[in-house]
Amino acid sequence: MTHSSEFLKIVDDAKSRIRETDVRGARQLIAGGAVLIDVREDNEFRNGHAFGAKHLGRGIIERDIVQAFPDKDTELVLYCGGGFRSALAADNLQKMGYTNIWSMDGGWKAWKDSGAPIDDDMPF
Repeated sequence: MTHSSEFLKIVDDAKSRIRETDVRGARQLIAGGAVLIDVREDNEFRNGHAFGAKHLGRGIIERDIVQAFPDKDTELVLYCGGGFRSALAADNLQKMGYTNIWSMDGGWKAWKDSGAPIDDDMPF
């Protein structure tokens, strides 16, 4: 997918303030207790997602994160399709006071391509 220069500008701005990791790093963080959160749209999540991922879509994560994870020191690894929406979400969660946020660079595509475990058997 080709993204507009305007969108890439705001993503680059967000990435200047957040921490990123790759799939290997994300898997290590998860093994150490971090929570993996898929911020993609509902239909994207239903069509397959990283095994064990919680779903808090980009459209609702800021609204629902405090109820789902009230401890703002909880280590969270966010991912989307390619690493752009998760960077924007990570930036906003940090603005909300979350202190241990990661965005997974490469997102769902990188996760699948790496052979990491997936869950694609979701009921509709």
